[in-house]
Formats: sequence, structure tokens, C-alpha cells
Amino acid sequence: MIEIVILGRGGQGAQTAGNLLARAYFAQGFYVQSFSTYGGARRGTPVMSSLRADSQPIGLRCNITRATGLLCFDDSLLDDGFLSLAGEGALIVVNSARAAQALSKPGRPPVISIDGRAIARRNHMGKVVNSALLGGFVAALGQPDIDTMCGIIEVTAPAKKAENIAACREAYGLISGLAERA
Repeated sequence: MIEIVILGRGGQGAQTAGNLLARAYFAQGFYVQSFSTYGGARRGTPVMSSLRADSQPIGLRCNITRATGLLCFDDSLLDDGFLSLAGEGALIVVNSARAAQALSKPGRPPVISIDGRAIARRNHMGKVVNSALLGGFVAALGQPDIDTMCGIIEVTAPAKKAENIAACREAYGLISGLAERA
């Protein structure tokens, strides 16, 4: 079973990203369970989106405590509480202009840094980073495949479909390239 936790601030698109990722897993034949947790009900407060995906029906009905992957939309939220959700060998992707080494600390799991904001700007998306972060995240996890992820983005994006897909593919390529060099 794959367990994923996405953390962001209200208005950044973390919950939308969780829903899109869940749809991509479902499109690839997985059973999916998706749920969200809200802090305060206002823009800028921390929000969390969680999902499970498995090849078998999911009977588990509790919060995720040992995630396979963590996606953080804002490096200011990258704290011990969030990182404590990482299971052994978890992949952690963080939206940040800072290098991964600057975000990694002794005793914490290593992180993969991707500048979703710069990718969004290059693809005429302004501050909308969720498509870019999804591309980087699925590259790090190795699933769902990029074509499925982009297909879900294409049918759900309310505007700028080509730009969203381009941002997703650019981030996927950057993270895939890092994995190939490692």
C-alpha cells in the first residue's frame, strides 16, 4: 500500500493536488482512499491532504502515520511534526528555491527540493505550483506514470491546460534527471 501526505497552506492547491493524485492512481487501476484535514478555515493556514492507493481494496480507516511519500508545498512547514509522518525510506519532496542540502538536517530524513514557483513562472502559471509539484512528486515515487498524471490534469484544469501540463512535465524531467544521475 502506498500512503501519501501532502501539506500546504490554504490556497496553495495542496488539496487539489491530493485529489488529482488520487484520480491518477484510480485511473491506473488502484483502489484509492483520499481525505483532507483543515486547520483554520482561512487562506494561509496549514491544510493536509492524505491518500492511500493499493492494488487491493483498502480497509484501513485511520490517519496516516508512516507515509511512503510526503509532499510539502511550503518549506516553512517542513518541521519535525510533519517529518514524523515519514515511514522508513519515505520520499520527501519539498517546494523550495533552496537546495535540498539546506533543507536536510541531521536526524531528519533527506529531502528532494524542487522550485515549483520557478517552474510555474516559466510555464506562465504565476504562483500556481500544484501541477509542477505533482510532476516532481510522481517522478520521485515512480508512480503513477506521467502520462496518466498529465491526462488527469488536462481534464480537470479549469484554465491553462497546456501550461499546467508543461509545468508537470518539466518538473517530472528535472526530478527524473536527478534520479538518473544518482
